[in-house]
Amino acid sequence: MKRSDINPMPEYWDRYINLVADVELGQALQDSIRQLDQLDRAALTRVGDRTYAPGKWSVKDIIQHLTDVERIMSYRALLFARRNGTIPQGFGPDLFAANAVANRRTIDELIDELLIVRRSTKDLYDSFDDEMLKARGINWEQEVSVLDLGFIIVGHQLHHLNVIAERYSPL
Repeated sequence: MKRSDINPMPEYWDRYINLVADVELGQALQDSIRQLDQLDRAALTRVGDRTYAPGKWSVKDIIQHLTDVERIMSYRALLFARRNGTIPQGFGPDLFAANAVANRRTIDELIDELLIVRRSTKDLYDSFDDEMLKARGINWEQEVSVLDLGFIIVGHQLHHLNVIAERYSPL
């Protein structure tokens, strides 16, 4: 299913979903893997643990955040696809970032882990049929479909890599 198959478009999450091309979700996930493979690891390493403003996350924090959120969203997608009926608890991204201590890891380690998680997410989504993709559940305060969550994951990456390009590359 494609991004244009999302109906209704979930509020708040549309900011991520609309960053993704109108392609099949499997293609969007594959494109996101390619994007991660093409990151300039040397440039990101040079930025190091610096931030563009006080109180902002470092590049390492952002990459760890992408991994953490993807794991959470994939778990939710699995719950909804299997029609579990559970409403997952929320989580605090800032609390996660503060406790992840991403600064102890290298850029290579963080990107490699994100790639493993993304490939696993793609495999999970490849196992879903159209009925599973249409299954719905509560994500945070919004009802979303499994399909929505897949495009949120890809769009979330695009959003944060855009921030890195705009705010961190000049450092």
